[in-house]
Amino acid sequence: MHVHLDAVGGVAGDMFIAAVTDAFPHLREGVLKAIAQAGLPDDIQCRFEAHRDHALTGSRFIVDEHNHRDEPHHHHHRDFADIREHLLESDLSPEVKHHAVGIFTLLAAAEGKVHGVTPEDVSFHEIGEWDSIADIVGAAWLITALDAESWSVGTLPLGSGFAQTAHGRLPIPTPATTLLLEGYACADDGFPGERVTPTGAAIVRHLKCSQERDRTARRLKHSGHGFGTRVFLGMSNVLRVLASEAVAQDVDDAGSRVAVIQFEVDDQTPEDLAIALDRLRSHPSVLDVLQSAVFGKKGRIAAQIQVLADPQALDAVAQLCFLETATIGLRHQIVQRETLPRDMKVVQVGNHAVRVKLAQRPRSTTAKAESDDTAQLSGFDTRSELRRTAEAESLKDKS
Repeated sequence: MHVHLDAVGGVAGDMFIAAVTDAFPHLREGVLKAIAQAGLPDDIQCRFEAHRDHALTGSRFIVDEHNHRDEPHHHHHRDFADIREHLLESDLSPEVKHHAVGIFTLLAAAEGKVHGVTPEDVSFHEIGEWDSIADIVGAAWLITALDAESWSVGTLPLGSGFAQTAHGRLPIPTPATTLLLEGYACADDGFPGERVTPTGAAIVRHLKCSQERDRTARRLKHSGHGFGTRVFLGMSNVLRVLASEAVAQDVDDAGSRVAVIQFEVDDQTPEDLAIALDRLRSHPSVLDVLQSAVFGKKGRIAAQIQVLADPQALDAVAQLCFLETATIGLRHQIVQRETLPRDMKVVQVGNHAVRVKLAQRPRSTTAKAESDDTAQLSGFDTRSELRRTAEAESLKDKS
């Protein structure tokens, strides 16, 4: 199973739990039980609540800790080492402990780098609150329960403005969140406030969420909406979860799709372009490379290139086109194709072994000898005769 996180409103621990359990309602009881096993105070109550935000419906995950928020010492901190020890000594399963401690470790590393201390010496403030600990434990239990093969996330919203923290007024995204999101594609969609929390960012990084485009055919099995506390004008503050499974392809259907990449080159010497196209042909996922002459801007002759490749390798082959040729833009698409059943046969003609491709046409079988296997011979007539003999031999048992 593959799980995709669509961060429309953002990513936070409570939104993650709400979205996943909205897609898989049967997991809610397990989340609550895991949080209880983590050793939170008895008066910390967790619950799920149906929620509507603009046109979407889903759920929210809420941690009630009113009694603790009324305590004068509510803002006391918890050290990373203490939280880790607390989790490791709890009744949680080893797998859940692994994920929970892993998420906290990422947070500690980010906070430590921001404040110039080692992760072991990090003191959590907001993240040390019971609701954040519940969020991380609940997320860890769900990650364990789903046991997904892979995770991905869309472009993440940056947010803007300032957040009031125990360290003072900090810009959004906060420094720790910024470190955790390094390498991820982010965008400012115009909606202000904190969109990805440190906990949300740590979950995304712990899951090693990919942002690469996946063109694998998948069947959507589950979807869910998890809402945050804030309300946006004209947009739902939602994290959407999409869970899918790969569509099994029959052997006959596996090769029915092909990636077509096209581009033009008008400023590369013919000699160097020939080298480049040979390099493209040598890529294991490239099926064929075609070249034709066209007239471009101002009547200049250009080379038009068409590359056929395995759809799974589209991105890699496209990058190779940019690397080897002088083109600065290309077009690509995935198309359906029809192919004849084919087979390769090796025929011995005298001292020469010749590969012959046999194609099963609607009313006959045709043969085509591989030219490379006759290239060592001198003379057009000699090569042609060897090819004709090999093709005839390959068809003897087809008559």
